[in-house]
Amino acid sequence: MQTTLAAFIKGTPEGEEADAILRKCVHCGFCNATCPTYQLLGDELDGPRGRIYLMKEVLEGAPVTAKTQLHLDRCLTCRSCETTCPSGVRYGRLVDIGRKIVADRVPRPFIERLKRRALAEIVSRPRVFGPLLKIGHFMRAVLPIALQAKVPSQQRTAGAWPASVHARKMIALAGCAQSALAPDINAATARVLDRIGISLIEAPGAGCCGALRFHLDYQDEGRADMRALIDRWWPYVERGEVEAFVMTASGCGAVVKEYAHFLAHDVAYAKKAARIAAMTKDIVEIIDGEFARLQPLLRTSAIPLLPRRVVFHAPCTLQHGQQLKGLAERLMQAAGIEVVPGVDAHLCCGSAGAYSLLQPALAASLGRNKIAALQANAPEAIMTANIGCMTHLQNHTTTVVRHWIQTIDERLAAR
Repeated sequence: MQTTLAAFIKGTPEGEEADAILRKCVHCGFCNATCPTYQLLGDELDGPRGRIYLMKEVLEGAPVTAKTQLHLDRCLTCRSCETTCPSGVRYGRLVDIGRKIVADRVPRPFIERLKRRALAEIVSRPRVFGPLLKIGHFMRAVLPIALQAKVPSQQRTAGAWPASVHARKMIALAGCAQSALAPDINAATARVLDRIGISLIEAPGAGCCGALRFHLDYQDEGRADMRALIDRWWPYVERGEVEAFVMTASGCGAVVKEYAHFLAHDVAYAKKAARIAAMTKDIVEIIDGEFARLQPLLRTSAIPLLPRRVVFHAPCTLQHGQQLKGLAERLMQAAGIEVVPGVDAHLCCGSAGAYSLLQPALAASLGRNKIAALQANAPEAIMTANIGCMTHLQNHTTTVVRHWIQTIDERLAAR
C-alpha cells in the first residue's frame, strides 16, 4: 500500500512505524474473514482492512470525524487479523497510533468521557476497585440489571499461599481487576509452583500493568503505569532474586511482553523495559517448561475428580497476542482432563479489556455467540486464561468458567 504521510506525523517515530505497517498491507481482505466485528456487522469499515484505510486517510491529513472514531472504537484489538495476515501487518500497533490521533482531535461526548475516566481511575487502582467491589457485592440485589451482571454473585478468597522457602523464585503480577475479582488464581498458581520447588511472590505495591489506561486512549498515563511497575520490579532484577515474571492474566502478559516497544523511545526506561519483557512468561509457558517435574505429581488416586470434560477458551491475548496456541489444552490433557474442541476458537468473546463496558451491545452478542460455540460439545466446565474473559463469559452461562491453572491445582491437592 502506497502512503503519503502528512507533515504532522512524517518523520516522527510513530509516523515511521505506521508507514512501515501500512506499506506491508496488500489489502487482500483475508483479515475480514477472522474479524469478530466484521462477521457480526458485515460493514467493511468494521473490519481490519476498512479500518486500515480509515487510519491511512487520517495519517495522510484527511479530516478526522466521529465516524472514524466509531469504527476504531468498535475494534476489539483482538489481533486475530494479525494471525491471519499473510503479509505480517502489525495491525494492533497501527490501531494504537491511529486511535491516539483520533482521540486528540475528536472530542467525545461528556458521558463517554466520564465513563472512560471513571474506568481509568477506578479499575486500574486495586485499593479503590477492591473496596468498591465489596460494596457492589453487598448491594448487588438492588443494583441496576446491567450493573448486576458486572458484579460476580460470590466474593472469592485467595486460600492458602505457600511460604517463600525455595531457592528458585518468580514474581506474579497481582494485577488490578484480578486481585479483587479472583485472588484465588494467583494463590492456586503459587501452590502449583510450590510443589515443583518454585516460590511465587508478589512485589508489594506493584499495580496495573498499564494496559487498561493505555487502551482507553490515555496512552501517556498507561506508559506511566508501565514505568511504575518496572520501578517496583527492577530491584528484584538487579539483585538477581527472580528468574521470571509470571502472568496469570494473558491480557496483562501480552502488554508486559511488549514493554520494550511501548517504552522504546524512553531513554531512562528502554533497557529496563526490554529486560522485564524478556523475563515475562505466561503461566502456561512456565508449566510447559516444568511439566516433566509436575506430571508425576498429577497421577492421582481413583478419587473421581470434576470437571472431567472441559472446553478451553483461548483468550485473544494468549493465542493472537502472545501466539501461545494449544499449550494449555495439551497440558490439561496430560493431567488427565478431557478437553473437547470448541467451534470458531479464533473468535473473540467480546470482553477485550474495557470493551464490554464501552460497547455493551456488541460485547453481549459476541459473548452469547462464544458461549454457544464453547458449549457445542457439552463440556462440564469452561477453562480460560484471562480474568476479563472469565467474568464476561460467566455472565452468559450457568456452566462454571474458571482459570485452567485452578483445575491443575485441585488435581494436585487430591493426590
